[in-house]
Amino acid sequence: MPLPFLGRLDIAEYFALVGSFLLVGLEVFVRVLTLALPTSLLNLFYRASRRAFNRFTTESQKRAEQRRKSISTSVRNASDFVDLCAMFGYTAEEHVLQTKDGYLLGIHRLAWRKGEEDMKVNDGPASLKKRVVYLHHGLLMNSEVWVCLTDAQRSLPFVLVERGYDVWLGNNRGNKYSKKSAKYSPTSTDFWNFSIDEFAFYDIPDSINYILETTKQASLSYIGFSQGTAQAFASLAIHPKLNEQVNVFIALAPAMAPAGLNNGIVDALIKASPQVLFLLFGRRSILSSATMWQSILYPPIFIKVIDMGLSFLFGWKTKNLSVSQKLAAYPHLYSFTSTKSVVHWFQIIRNQSFQMYDDDVQTPLSVNGLNKYTKVAKYPTRNIKTPIVLVYGGSDSLVDIKVMMKELPNRTVATEIPHYEHLDFLWARDVDAQVFQHVFDALENFRGAEHSVEQFESYQRARSVSLSASNEFKHARINSDAPESDSTSVQSNGPNGQAQEGNGRSHKARERPADHSDFTTEPIQSPNATDANLAHPITTIAEDVSSPSPERLTPIGGQDGTNDLSDPMTPTPSGQKKNFRRRNSAASNLSLDSMKGGRGIRVGAAKPITGSSSDEGRRHSGFD
Repeated sequence: MPLPFLGRLDIAEYFALVGSFLLVGLEVFVRVLTLALPTSLLNLFYRASRRAFNRFTTESQKRAEQRRKSISTSVRNASDFVDLCAMFGYTAEEHVLQTKDGYLLGIHRLAWRKGEEDMKVNDGPASLKKRVVYLHHGLLMNSEVWVCLTDAQRSLPFVLVERGYDVWLGNNRGNKYSKKSAKYSPTSTDFWNFSIDEFAFYDIPDSINYILETTKQASLSYIGFSQGTAQAFASLAIHPKLNEQVNVFIALAPAMAPAGLNNGIVDALIKASPQVLFLLFGRRSILSSATMWQSILYPPIFIKVIDMGLSFLFGWKTKNLSVSQKLAAYPHLYSFTSTKSVVHWFQIIRNQSFQMYDDDVQTPLSVNGLNKYTKVAKYPTRNIKTPIVLVYGGSDSLVDIKVMMKELPNRTVATEIPHYEHLDFLWARDVDAQVFQHVFDALENFRGAEHSVEQFESYQRARSVSLSASNEFKHARINSDAPESDSTSVQSNGPNGQAQEGNGRSHKARERPADHSDFTTEPIQSPNATDANLAHPITTIAEDVSSPSPERLTPIGGQDGTNDLSDPMTPTPSGQKKNFRRRNSAASNLSLDSMKGGRGIRVGAAKPITGSSSDEGRRHSGFD
């Protein structure tokens, strides 16, 4: 029989706990020491780490690092979102909104192609009319992660702007752009008393309402990354009205109920008691000293430290990210969030349930950690009516697609990119070739919030074309030392239009029903179906799937119809300034209405099948 209290952890976990306290104490000591040191000594430490790096680096690595330095340094040293956009010639607009519980959130807008800066967009009858897209970042991040790339053609917001969209990027309470409240000081524990629940109940719906009110649009498209997808799952599940305001939800590297961490000791410790994070990091911001380490470490050493942390916790190898992209993006990777929001994630991992925050983790009435008298509410994600498109990595340890699909509506469509890890959906060398066309297909076919059968069928036809077209392209793996670009997407067809092998790997799209046989065993036919290949609910993209031919990537929104991304995507050389403006707006405090009735149709979620809203279809799908 386990001892009371002491029996909750085994010996290895106690060693891990004590070691964690020692490391945290060491970090606190170093942080206090560095805060007390003058800038001259901090610069001395930085130069010392640089000399140490150069001493153990080969000449070829030094030359490669010098070639990468120009654009990486410019991106790394950019102070904020507006500066990052200005590097590539885009004008960013800054907005501040107030949530219903008093937090002030900073959100950003990219609405103008180059040359459109003086035009009005979605602002009155005489303005340019553009469809609205909203992007939301992941855990411990801010909106900068979408635009801190070394090639603008790999930045999804920039590409969407060139295709004629009005692009908005959100920020969570507590991060770099949202560290203010009308009620609390950020130095108080009350300010940091928030979890995923507050993101779902306030931040996401209030941000969407503000954007729709500002643009005078009825609905928008939502693109989330990592925790940005979890926040959308939760918000759409508990706000029925929001399903009428979001015409499609595109989830990149989706997160819902991860299996756990890669390191067994840390995983066991956190699962045994998620609250231990409060002991390690307090009840305010978590990992707030990350910026200190960034300031005293030479950038190549800093990215090595980040890579080791990612490998230790999640088992990610980051081989799809070039060194120059890491040098540019890793300094923009971290932003503030509450310890409570991370504790919430470990509660979800421990219980394997996408649930609300548990304020009463261990009660006297519980036995073996289970309480038969109380139950934390799960987010009712199967109530979501908005079409959901998942694009996930087969090498991403945080995604359990089988568990996720069982908790989502039957119409959910999922596509796997086998060699992709989590961060690849933001910064991979070939993210434009592997991911963007899946995004475009969803955006171009789900244009309104009616979620009709015709929209689903149109999307599945476009998706079939994209998957078929992947056979005509190849992906070349270029050494990351290349100074001109981190992008490796090229087209190389043989005499008969077949992809050539060369230095890259040809790629094909294949269906993967066998790996997901838990979901359905036979196809479902819809009376509206006209094409046997309309649906590919779970698809594996074999190795590298490039985008279809450039002819498909045409702008929308009533623009001039051109699609020359080469000139608009040229960054400003280091040291050369471009004229740009900071646009501002007033804050807004908006509310939500309730929805009168559900909408949407049911489409199977495993084998290639067509849509059905019948009870028979739900039985075949295996979800009910």
